[in-house]
Amino acid sequence: MEAAGPEPRAAARLKAPPTPEEERERRRARRRPRRRIEEEQEEAVFHDVVSFTPDPLPGRYYDKDTTKPVSFYFSSLEELLAWTPGMEDSFNVALEPSECRQPPLSSERPRTLLCHDMMGGYLDDKFIQGAAAHNPYCFYHWQSIDIFVYFSHHTVTIPPVGWTNAAHRHGVCVLGTFITEWKEGGRLCEAFLAGDERSYQAVADQLVLIAQFFRFDGWLINIENSLSLAAVGNMPHFLRYLTARLHEQVPRGLVLWYDSVVSSGQLKWQDELNQHNRVFFDSCDGFFTNYNWREEHLERMLGQAGQRRADVYVGVDVFARGKVVGGQFDTYKSLELIRKHGFSAALFAPGWVYECLEKKDFFQNQDKFWALLERYLPTHSICSLPFVTSFCLGMGTRRVRYGQEEAEGPWYHPSAQEIQPLFAEHRLEGAGRGWVKTHCCLADAWNGGSSLLVRGLIPREQDHVAVRLFSLQVPVPPQIFLSLVYKLEGASNVGVALELTTGDAGSCHVGSISTLNETSSRHSPRPLRVPPTKLARWVHRCSQQLRGGWVQRCYKVNLRDCLLRDLFVSFARPPGSREEESFVCRLGEVQVVDAKSLLAPLPRVQAVTVSHVRWQQATPEEEGSPARLRLGCTLHWSYLLSPIRCFRIHCCAGTDGGALGGGPSGPEQPALLGLAFVNQYRIVDLVVAAAGPSGDGRVEFLVEPVPKEGFLVPRAEWGRAALLYSMPRTDGAL
Repeated sequence: MEAAGPEPRAAARLKAPPTPEEERERRRARRRPRRRIEEEQEEAVFHDVVSFTPDPLPGRYYDKDTTKPVSFYFSSLEELLAWTPGMEDSFNVALEPSECRQPPLSSERPRTLLCHDMMGGYLDDKFIQGAAAHNPYCFYHWQSIDIFVYFSHHTVTIPPVGWTNAAHRHGVCVLGTFITEWKEGGRLCEAFLAGDERSYQAVADQLVLIAQFFRFDGWLINIENSLSLAAVGNMPHFLRYLTARLHEQVPRGLVLWYDSVVSSGQLKWQDELNQHNRVFFDSCDGFFTNYNWREEHLERMLGQAGQRRADVYVGVDVFARGKVVGGQFDTYKSLELIRKHGFSAALFAPGWVYECLEKKDFFQNQDKFWALLERYLPTHSICSLPFVTSFCLGMGTRRVRYGQEEAEGPWYHPSAQEIQPLFAEHRLEGAGRGWVKTHCCLADAWNGGSSLLVRGLIPREQDHVAVRLFSLQVPVPPQIFLSLVYKLEGASNVGVALELTTGDAGSCHVGSISTLNETSSRHSPRPLRVPPTKLARWVHRCSQQLRGGWVQRCYKVNLRDCLLRDLFVSFARPPGSREEESFVCRLGEVQVVDAKSLLAPLPRVQAVTVSHVRWQQATPEEEGSPARLRLGCTLHWSYLLSPIRCFRIHCCAGTDGGALGGGPSGPEQPALLGLAFVNQYRIVDLVVAAAGPSGDGRVEFLVEPVPKEGFLVPRAEWGRAALLYSMPRTDGAL
């Protein structure tokens, strides 16, 4: 693999062919391209000679059948201690740390932990760049939980990055699992715990490094085997060292201990915090109890926990295995007792609704499960701008962008899940029949694979109904812009609008809006008719009928010393109507953006490189059709990730006989290959035309940044790289 300079192609062909050893060495090396300027854009041009005997890719990081990047785990202490970060590891790095949230995890409010244990783990979710999965498991009630644990029975379970990205977007902490089991687990524990402090500190240092590098938040420690007196004696020291080091390196890091081993070294589940396991609780951030407890266990724990009740996570097995309280659709019975005594809750395997019930009813069953728990699950609030969501679940039966279908067929990409609302059913108080209910829907989308479906009824005695979508605690800048994209189904003609509430009405000054009720802090912004010129690329669709029947409304609000509390969507009866009004509305996007951020320039994607090229013969589509190849390669680029929602990766392929680095032949438009959430992307099985004897084949790759604010970035600011490829020269060729 080499970067081509600006010399004419004819001159390049006169060079002597490399020896086999030189060719192999060149293909291994990753080289920076020499730059040439074309159409006022930087484009790196690489050249490769097609070979069907590529160097193998590291098996841990790539699926052996497809070479797609995958999330991974460690099965032994040796693998853990030998690991050092490399380029392939970067695929699995989360886009950013957890979003700001209120209340913070450190508050004394009881928390909710979700422990995700599903069929051994690393299923379709292991594919970092997504998979064509039919009916995958999807979690979206993020506002109701505080901590997400990815659990498997591998020694070191590193959470797949899709889960970390989705959780962090909602302000939820993510933990991996360190587990030892059975006789092999006992031998492993002896190896690092029974000796001096250097052994257990080395393991702890690696666990901290892994969490820091991959940007998740800590570990659940689960020792399910007996320990020798030497090993159990060192366990509190290991936990204290791990916890202290994690707090130093990972903001808001957590280490939790699972109720299994007691201080004597026996494996003896207690189903409570007591004098036999208190030493482990005192050595880390929290304690996750076993599941076979009764209310008397909770009562006894009050004295043991003291002021740290919120750090005791009472385990609830949703599968209802053993002698447990509640479980399945009766899980609310467990939560009622746990909250009565002021403890946190740890819901183990709520994927029960997916594993054990009908897949076709998954969304209804999941909503039912979480609705039954709603009164026991305090929500947390998002506290940063920009706040943008298309309600995409990170999956779909097709892919849509701004109302236009981009691709058909099922897809699943957890990193692409956007901020999810508070799913709820709201009924008006009193004798009226008014109600509003929200649920996710894959049938249509504005951007991504799904939208939020809102159904409701406006009773005769009311002018409107509203439902709260998001809980926020955002210190608001002086001027914000809001946007709502929606579509009414059927013949309904109700009015649709955003409403917001602000905190501390005594000091908060709100201008340029009309107030619904002078005694409240709930406001209805006026639609923005003529946006400022500099903001046109964000609001160019405002008040227009869009593709597929969608409508966008934009708002401007001037504020001073305000805290944005809640975001509602309201539905008002049409003027003159006095009858009951039922409606079905699909929400495609909501945005709350600091006006100042829209004026800040975005950097250009730079330094796009192509490496790790692999070639295969493509199966002919039909007899006599042109020869084709299947291309695999890795793109890497330079870009600051903090302002980014994701990157969209495109290609233009063809056989071009023009100047080196010239544009693709013909009117071909870029084809979307996929989404990236880090500065690299693995292209797999891209079918391209085989290079002919008289010219190089050519494929161009384009990296489009998608800002959090949601506007389209001009193509001049995209990153570009071209790959020129040729067949091996035969004997006697110049």
